[in-house]
Amino acid sequence: MSKKNFDSEFKREIAQVYLEGRRTATSLAEELGLHVNTIYKWAEQFKTDPENSFPGSGNLKPEDAELKKAQRRIKELEEEVEILKKATAYFAKNSK
Repeated sequence: MSKKNFDSEFKREIAQVYLEGRRTATSLAEELGLHVNTIYKWAEQFKTDPENSFPGSGNLKPEDAELKKAQRRIKELEEEVEILKKATAYFAKNSK
C-alpha cells in the first residue's frame, strides 16, 4: 500500500467535517482509503492548534522553529566558549 500525501488545507477540511459532526470518522476514512485513526489524529491536531495545524513536511510550527533556532545558537556559543578556553590555556602556558 502506497502512502498518500494530503495537503494541510485538505486535512483541515476533513477535520472540520468530522468535528462539526457532518460525517463520522469511519465514513470519511473509508471514502478516503485511510485508517480511522488518521481521521482522529487530524481532528485532534486541528482542535489543539487550528492556526498552525499540519505545518507540512520539513516545516515547523513557529514556536518549534524558534526553539530549534535557540538550541542551534546555544550550541554555537558553547563551541565558542570551548575554543576560547583552549586559547586562554595555550596563551597562559606560553606567556611564562
